[in-house]
Amino acid sequence: MNSMSQQWRLIKQVIRRADVVFEVLDARDPMATRTKKVEAYVKKLGKPLILVINKSDLIPRSVAEKWKKVLSREYPTIYIGARDRLGTRQLWKAVKIAARGKKPVTVAVVGLPNVGKSTIINVLKGRSSAGTSPIPGFTTEAQTVRAATWLKVIDTPGIVPRLSSEELVFRSALRPESLEDPLIPAIKLIEKLASKDPEVFQRTYRVKSREPLKMLEELARRRGLLLKGGEPNVEEAARILIRDWQKGKLVVYFTPEDYGLT
Repeated sequence: MNSMSQQWRLIKQVIRRADVVFEVLDARDPMATRTKKVEAYVKKLGKPLILVINKSDLIPRSVAEKWKKVLSREYPTIYIGARDRLGTRQLWKAVKIAARGKKPVTVAVVGLPNVGKSTIINVLKGRSSAGTSPIPGFTTEAQTVRAATWLKVIDTPGIVPRLSSEELVFRSALRPESLEDPLIPAIKLIEKLASKDPEVFQRTYRVKSREPLKMLEELARRRGLLLKGGEPNVEEAARILIRDWQKGKLVVYFTPEDYGLT
């Protein structure tokens, strides 16, 4: 995908072909991973939109229920945790209800990179062999999968919003390898996550420091990431931290109350 305009053109084409649209969100912060541009386009076309809160196994069930309650005021919402098969029946049920008896059905799966769109498709297929991007979380072309005799699912490229690299890193929408300087995004991520859970880095990495740069220096030393002269490679430590956030190894979550919603 050469540009954001080409990417958006493809996503619009897929949405137009679909009978039902799933927007996949990250359970750790569903509000931050919504794409209002997509929602507005789907609404304009009058197609059913279902919000699918993925990775719900990373947060307490009570928090998932709160998000479902809040988001359901706008669109039908379900939550799913593919690791423990949480919500898979609800996923199938949502397809059938939204399709209103129509068969065959085409479902478009949209969302930011790394929210788990391919995981949703694998759940619908009933096995983990659906075609996915060589780089996990970053599908680059639309991929069509027949999940059942009556159900076709289209995976779309991850939508990368026009935001700063710091905001994209928080939304897991940038690969750490693509960052020329990962230090500032990592520091901002540390500050954001520590504001919700001050102990998360001490639990995950067993570091003692609470100051972001010193924390990265300590992490680099613990992992043996040293430059010439024994200096800690803080850039590589920053990439590790960003990657761990993307993979769900750093477990911090946000609630509707954090957005003033109840």
